[in-house]
Amino acid sequence: MAPSLQVASPAPAVRHTPTAHAKRALLARHHIVAPSLRVAEAAAASVFGAARLRGPIARDVIAQVTGLSIATVNRQVTALLDAGVLRERADLAVSGAIGRPRVPVEVNHEPFLTLGIHIGARTTSIVATDLFGRTLDVVEMPTPRGTQNAALASLAGSARRYLSRWHRRRPLWVGVAAGGVVDSVTGQLDHARLGWSGAPVGAVLAETLGLPVSLASHVDAMAGAELLLGVRRFSAQSATDAAGRTAPATSLYVYARETVGYALSIGGQVHSPTSGPGTIAALPAQSDILGGSGQLESTVSDEAVLTAARKLHIVPAEGPASTIAAVLRAARQGHVQAAELLAERARVLGEAVALLRDMLNPDDLVVGGQAFTEYPEGMAMVEDAFAKRSVLPPRDIRVTAFGNRVQEAGAGVVSLGGLYADPIAAMRRAQSRRLELA
Repeated sequence: MAPSLQVASPAPAVRHTPTAHAKRALLARHHIVAPSLRVAEAAAASVFGAARLRGPIARDVIAQVTGLSIATVNRQVTALLDAGVLRERADLAVSGAIGRPRVPVEVNHEPFLTLGIHIGARTTSIVATDLFGRTLDVVEMPTPRGTQNAALASLAGSARRYLSRWHRRRPLWVGVAAGGVVDSVTGQLDHARLGWSGAPVGAVLAETLGLPVSLASHVDAMAGAELLLGVRRFSAQSATDAAGRTAPATSLYVYARETVGYALSIGGQVHSPTSGPGTIAALPAQSDILGGSGQLESTVSDEAVLTAARKLHIVPAEGPASTIAAVLRAARQGHVQAAELLAERARVLGEAVALLRDMLNPDDLVVGGQAFTEYPEGMAMVEDAFAKRSVLPPRDIRVTAFGNRVQEAGAGVVSLGGLYADPIAAMRRAQSRRLELA
């Protein structure tokens, strides 16, 4: 596991002639790849997915669970072995079996990692993920402030130093999940709360780290993590993945922490409009206790809860004890007003989820973000408000499979989406980027 990362000042600028720098920036933009947040369909992806989800696995079993012919499976396994993402397990071959097709294969995860970066309004997480989607290590730091260029340089420098500590694993890809409006094609980000406009996040990271980069809206990324990495229920109408599992035909993901948002998965793919995700920040929401401006985000955000707690003298007006964690702790210790404040947030959230559910009527309904997961005692109140507000037949609410790790899971799946969708092409792209830099 990599050691903790210290927040550092921006990396010193490297001197380039204007022409050389322009060429490097252009090359970096060519390595910005739109994220793939969908259930894989291509043959290579199906074979890799079967090995990832069920391995070690024999080739004939892969054929059974994917519906591919044994000849196709053999060709894809050979190509994936050559690419380095699968390995054979001769030690697990059936006794007396003859020939390589009887040798099970599994994901060759130990030599590689991908890098995920979640850029939050206050905190940025940098996460190393293996090819199974498991978190190897995560560090958090305050989101860089200052001018846009300085903040991006600081972020890229921190990511480069973090990667330099992984001596035994080769990084393959970078995935970025962020609030605001993400342009996944150009790798640019507009983030009003950070003061970023057209920020070239993808180009800066691609040039600094020498890796392909994908960017996604953070709520889309979290919905993608549920779709590709999370525990899924079976439904009558569903999309089937490489291992024969099924995903709901439509799934609504609702997020709440410092910001609020939603994402919709349809037919095994996260719906990502080219103009950027929709917003629920301005949905009507009223609460005398929480205050706010009559809109959802300003009513239920961590900052809104903390502001209300300060007015009620639940926590000090300032200082290290004036945090949302202190409010949660007070409620658990029996502070009546703190418990009432969190119950009120749960009510408002439950009614907002009901409104979205009634508009979209998804087959599956998932909530995530620390507003739901950091105070699980409030979920019963969310569900009660949801049931009272919804006019459609009863529907269960499923809490994210990732708990308080949902931000890192979202960033991780953006870094893995390309590999899961087309593992051979992804490995070629990662290798070509290394050769270009060399």
